[in-house]
Amino acid sequence: MSRIGLAPVEVPQGVEVNISEDNVVTVKGPLGELTQKIDDSIVVEQKEGSLELARKNEQKQTKAFHGLYRSLLSNMIAGVAKGWEKRMELVGVGYRASNNGQELELSLGFSHNVVFMLPKEINVETAMERGKNPTVTLKSHDKQLIGQVAAKIRSLRKPEPYKGKGIRFVGEQIRRKAGKSASK
Repeated sequence: MSRIGLAPVEVPQGVEVNISEDNVVTVKGPLGELTQKIDDSIVVEQKEGSLELARKNEQKQTKAFHGLYRSLLSNMIAGVAKGWEKRMELVGVGYRASNNGQELELSLGFSHNVVFMLPKEINVETAMERGKNPTVTLKSHDKQLIGQVAAKIRSLRKPEPYKGKGIRFVGEQIRRKAGKSASK
């Protein structure tokens, strides 16, 4: 029994949900529009102010799809209503970030700056304050896309365990290792 899949998805005011005959759900809101193809083994019904998902059979794969598609639809509705945000900080001496439109330029200790082109659905802001680490803020209505782009940016210089230098999410805890100890 899927606990997540059985919970209804509330549709807030200002968000429009359309379910087509070939199981494609389109969600429109003030921040944008998203579509998702739903597997044929899942039935999506729209009732007053909410969406409910049901399974056609009790196979293991169908049970897994039940919770998955409920979460995807919930994230889509929250994204077009409020939006999603990821904040990252650059930890390291000389690490800098700047943006020019959809172009994010990062100075990460390489011999050259890394230029990262962002999709048009993502808005980027960079902040550099004296005495604090530079931060990069990504905002979008698509949770999957923003997570994928944030992971790609983080992979440019992952935090290393000895000094903690690299790109990390704000609030992320890095497991630190002890360095070499001098022996006598």
